[in-house]
Amino acid sequence: MKFSIEDGDSNFIIRAYEQGRIVVNNESFTRSFVVTQQTLIRDWSPQTFDDIQPEHVHQLTESKPEIVLLGTGSQIQFPELALQAIIMEQGIGLEVMDTAAACRTYNILSAEGRNVTAALIMMK
Repeated sequence: MKFSIEDGDSNFIIRAYEQGRIVVNNESFTRSFVVTQQTLIRDWSPQTFDDIQPEHVHQLTESKPEIVLLGTGSQIQFPELALQAIIMEQGIGLEVMDTAAACRTYNILSAEGRNVTAALIMMK
């Protein structure tokens, strides 16, 4: 699925998504990564949902986003409450969704000028 949203303020736009592959700008990703409007962490350590640890969640809050989008692969999976609390205790919103929905939502929020971080897991 190709996306067509443009935003002059964002350095990173998700251009396409298909199962197991996401294109950011002109770069393809097949491993989990984190994207904000100004930052791209190309090889985010957790490669599956079950790999997510507190230190990974802390990485998502470093840029003090308004909201964190967690794309959990092909199916929605909610992290344990302790991991959610790391984000919410800082007054940051958390939305958990499948990775395809997280890609679309990232582009929309980024185009609106919102300070959004998307952590995208590629595998189940």
